[in-house]
Amino acid sequence: MPSVRVNSVRQLINDGLHNAFTDLCRFRDRLYLTYRSCPDGHMLFTSSHIVVMSSDDGSEWQPVHTFNVANRDVRDPHFLVFEGKLFVYSGAWWVNADSSEERDVNDHLGFCVWTVDGEEWHGPRMLDGTHGHYIWRAAAHQGTAYLNGRRIRNFDVLARRDEPPQWMESWLLHSQDGLAWTPLSLIQPAYGDETALLFEEDDGLMALARAGGRPAQLCRARPPYTEWTCAELDRHLGGPLLTRWGGVTLVGGRKHTEDGPVTALYELADDQLNEIAILPSGGDNSYPGFVALGPDRALLSYYSSHEGSGTGLAPSSIYLAALEKS
Repeated sequence: MPSVRVNSVRQLINDGLHNAFTDLCRFRDRLYLTYRSCPDGHMLFTSSHIVVMSSDDGSEWQPVHTFNVANRDVRDPHFLVFEGKLFVYSGAWWVNADSSEERDVNDHLGFCVWTVDGEEWHGPRMLDGTHGHYIWRAAAHQGTAYLNGRRIRNFDVLARRDEPPQWMESWLLHSQDGLAWTPLSLIQPAYGDETALLFEEDDGLMALARAGGRPAQLCRARPPYTEWTCAELDRHLGGPLLTRWGGVTLVGGRKHTEDGPVTALYELADDQLNEIAILPSGGDNSYPGFVALGPDRALLSYYSSHEGSGTGLAPSSIYLAALEKS
């Protein structure tokens, strides 16, 4: 039986916009939630912006910062607590003013904002070394920051993002300051996609990698994290979450069902996914975040359009699920 259960779910944000791509963290003595908000929908729009909210205990939330990037679509915000700072990283597509369908992953850049005290924010600042990389989740270990970025093989140029998925690579980037990044190793040489990172107690690095429409991959590396071994899981996972809560390793993400995609929560044990719950969701959904409130209580964020448009168009809402240890 799963050792975690979903106690309740509440709709946190429902403002008529397309709200999506969540993350949660604790910084100093407060909780933080981030997501992308856009009046126009899921796809690429310069009207998109990143919202950061804060809470004392996870009950009441207040916006503390928002940002966008001129001429770009911002999305997939993720937190990193590193060197006494709270970073919010965002991928940013260049948007063609004449046609947002014309896009090239080689024009992609990572951006960030950061704070030391949760009140004064800096940025947005371009992340050096991320040009041509679609950045995703980050992690820190022993004074070094790590970031997932996927890119097209050899930075090949193909119109309208028509690159074959087997040409996409997933890379591990590293940084000493959280701002300037360099490639360290190749996680996925093909079907590279959104990848969540988790350091293990023995200093190993585990990565949960989406692989297009294929089954997700569980990848592992030992220090110095330059050689990877990957094995397929038994299902697809969209917008994957990989985190540890005490002795439990949690996985979240989009699950395909006969009735359409939903957001699911799993426990990872012996490299097997044991389903905990299907969260209230449908249409455009997933991309969960997690933060522990204590040893027996936690919050899981995600988004879904099942009570909105039911599609990738606005509206789409942000949800918070309360988790408890059994």
